[in-house]
Amino acid sequence: MSLDPHEMTSRLVLALQIAREAGKITLEYFRREDLEVERKGDDSPVTAADRRAEEHLRNRIAEAFALDAVVGEELSDRPGSSPYRWIVDPIDGTKAFIHGVPLYGTLIGIEHEGESVAGVVYIPALDECVYASRGNGAWYVQGQKPKRPAKVSKQAPLSQGLFLTSEVGAFDEIDRRDVYDRLQSTARLSRTWGDCYGYLMVATGRAEVMVDPVVSLWDLAPMLPILEEAGGTFTDWQGRPTIRSGQAIATNGLLLDEVLAIVQGSG
Repeated sequence: MSLDPHEMTSRLVLALQIAREAGKITLEYFRREDLEVERKGDDSPVTAADRRAEEHLRNRIAEAFALDAVVGEELSDRPGSSPYRWIVDPIDGTKAFIHGVPLYGTLIGIEHEGESVAGVVYIPALDECVYASRGNGAWYVQGQKPKRPAKVSKQAPLSQGLFLTSEVGAFDEIDRRDVYDRLQSTARLSRTWGDCYGYLMVATGRAEVMVDPVVSLWDLAPMLPILEEAGGTFTDWQGRPTIRSGQAIATNGLLLDEVLAIVQGSG
């Protein structure tokens, strides 16, 4: 079934609205002294804010698009009978959230027949949002300012660029600390302004490269359409444009080959 522009637009409009609504819920818990943090089976943290925000996202999607499937980080998958699937992450960067760091976000990705067609990244504590849908460009909004196109930088080579990652120790999890060391030593500057905020920075031209060695589907769901519509690239470590491999590279496009050579050990 071909993608209907009206159906896609109506879903993107809802995604933008509910990302802000869920983000507002998370702010009710942000920097609260009485916030309780639990540990999931994989030892990753979760809070009441995660669960309540995801429940809100799911309820709003079900009200508007009852036949669409929904996948989320905290709750069980909901099957659907339409060509659309929503992938939601109420708080990407929970470690930042629980420590009062404002670089966490609410993520929504939308697929049509298995293809990533739209995405929203909303940073509640900073009121920043980047979003995109296939063929309609990527857009950035901060606060009450008018939206503007989201565009990647034109900076090259990597020695003149900013390299970001979410967590240095994640490279050790797959025995590839050498990749981090080479990226860090090659780049002009490296920082761990990571998770979804790192991808937002690449999409808006404030960083050149974001690399994650270990990530989940819901961490990446919005990124492919956003980065590509912003003029950049979003791939796995093999250079494939996908959100499903558990690894990610976002670049301004000019640095993709250089970064892939380092990641694959030939640079």
